[in-house]
Amino acid sequence: MLLQQNNIDILLQKLEDADAIVVGGAAGMSEAAGYSYYEKGELFNNHFGEFAKKYGMENLFYGFYHPFPTKEERWAYLATLYQKTIYDLEAGQPYLDLEKLLEGKNYFIVTTNQDAQFSKVFPQDKVAPIQGDSRYFQCNDRCHDQVYFNKDMVEKMYENIEGTSIPTELIPTCPKCGGDMEPWVRSYVFLEGTAYRTELKKYNEFLIKNKDKKVLFLELGVGKMTPMFIKEPFWNMTYHWPDAYYITINPNDAILPVELMDKGLAIHEDIAQVLKTAVKEQEKRAGNIE
Repeated sequence: MLLQQNNIDILLQKLEDADAIVVGGAAGMSEAAGYSYYEKGELFNNHFGEFAKKYGMENLFYGFYHPFPTKEERWAYLATLYQKTIYDLEAGQPYLDLEKLLEGKNYFIVTTNQDAQFSKVFPQDKVAPIQGDSRYFQCNDRCHDQVYFNKDMVEKMYENIEGTSIPTELIPTCPKCGGDMEPWVRSYVFLEGTAYRTELKKYNEFLIKNKDKKVLFLELGVGKMTPMFIKEPFWNMTYHWPDAYYITINPNDAILPVELMDKGLAIHEDIAQVLKTAVKEQEKRAGNIE
């Protein structure tokens, strides 16, 4: 308990001292909120039982990559996935706690998550989903440079699911070439066009503007699967920027390189509990609670 309190003290002090805060959020944040894409949790059991029984899928993640026998079945699954994990799902408590910790501060959030949880809580100009956003579709053949907000399409598909299939006429097609549409998320056909470059530009502009200041890199729930997008760049910038500091919170993958021992902290605790405790301690110090 003492170790955790020391971690909370350091976290709050670094948040207070920083001139700029760069948050890197990945799957562990949504896992901490109880929205698991890798386990058979409540979300999966309540809404994907029929798909699991018919196709033998183990979780939401594997379901996304399942080789469905028909397009109608694949899009029925995707419609259910996006309806239940994006449009019907409220922002998780860890995201709300993070919002309280960042209130009034100069911050930016870069995320590999595609579930729009960060975008439900934070202003869009402060969030960069650099691996795509499941709220958008693109042309599978990338015949033109545009992504399409998909809420209406998803709702219509979901409302017309019969068993594990949708009517053929509801399969999303490209308005330009008539070909297939695809979710705008990292894949072999991911459209790295204007929308993608806009997200990267926001992130890079924040880094350039603040690189000579006292910067806190706060990594939340980043694992080992794709370290090149958040984890490794955070390490590199912390190492090279004189006034940078790095904090990673992750019960399993909180890694602190030996080169950053004097410029970083690894908190091997549940993200939800750390953020919740930090908020309570912050409020206590502000005199808002006993």
